[in-house]
Order: sequence, then C-alpha cells, then structure tokens
Amino acid sequence: MALEISPAAERNRQFIVDVLEKALPATGMVLEVASGTGQHAAYAAPRLSPRIWQPSDCYLDSLKMINDWRDAEPSINLLTPLLLDVTEQPWPVETRPINPAISAIVAINMIHIAPWQCCEALLDGAQRILPPGGVLYFYGPFKQRGEHTSPSNLAFDHSLRSRDSEWGIRDLEKVTLAAAARQLELVEVIPMPANNLSVIFKRH
Repeated sequence: MALEISPAAERNRQFIVDVLEKALPATGMVLEVASGTGQHAAYAAPRLSPRIWQPSDCYLDSLKMINDWRDAEPSINLLTPLLLDVTEQPWPVETRPINPAISAIVAINMIHIAPWQCCEALLDGAQRILPPGGVLYFYGPFKQRGEHTSPSNLAFDHSLRSRDSEWGIRDLEKVTLAAAARQLELVEVIPMPANNLSVIFKRH
C-alpha cells in the first residue's frame, strides 16, 4: 500500500499538535473537517488521546487515503472517516448518536481551497454542533487587516485564484466577524511556521 504523503503536512503536523494540545478541551470528540490525505489525523489522534478523533472529507478518494493511513498507523482513538460536505445540512454527525459528544472542530488548510460559502457553512455547523466552551480551530494562511502577511502568501493567493476564482486566502477579520455572528468568539491567533496562523474560536 503506497500512502499519499503531503510534504506540507509532514512539516507542520507537530507544530499543529503542540497548539491543539493546549487549545482543545481535555476530553470529547474532535471532528476534523476536510481531512485530505489523513496524515494529520493519523499523527494527531494518538498524541491527543484521550480525545477521540473523527476525520471526514467531502471526497470519496480522500476517505480511501484516510483509511490507508489508519491501516498504516492504527490508533484506538482514530475513527473511520465520514463523508461530510459542510454545505449539505444537517451534517452526518447531527443525525446519528455521537459518543462522546463533539467538543471541538478542526479545519486544517481548508477555507482558502474552497468557496467562501464553505467557510460560512462550516461556521454554521460549528454554531449548531459545538457546546458552550467548544473550540473551533483553523490552520492556514490568512490576510490580516486586508494585507497578505508575506510575498509567498500573495503568490499562493494568485495561484489559488487562477485555479478557481472562488478560492483564495481569507481575511482574518472577515472570518472573525462571520464567526462572531454565529456565537463563536476569537480567543487566540498564533503565528505558525511558513507564514501560517492557528486561529482559535470558542462557542459562547
């Protein structure tokens, strides 16, 4: 079995886990949206135990890759991935019993590689699903005060928009306002390597 390996995930996974270890509630289920290859899930789950890690993605090919990583690096707290499109509501986790309850939602490198409506749909889901004190975590590049934080992010943004005009690096302030309208309060912004940010929201 040849695993699908993302070099970016290899580089950033420990930095992300270090932040999540402090930011996530100590228990409960972590729903990862847009798990992609599954590398982050396979790496994070055993290191963030006793939390349960629920990977998901909207593409069937990604679910296969996630399962390949689960087979290669099994962990008792890493669940079978779910097919989840944030724009299709209600989400599967809302229509079947979940034990333990979801206490956090994690989205790594998602909202810039999707239309803005997907970010809004993710925030809608977080408002519906997260309990008071529940955490929503974003990782990726952001613009701040309307400006790119580095020349490389500007070039990356142009590349994204050339692939799909609805994609692109998001304004942190716009995301924060959209989150606030959904009872999600910005609690911390942490600079990360390669001009990325960890952005942590808490549900009122």
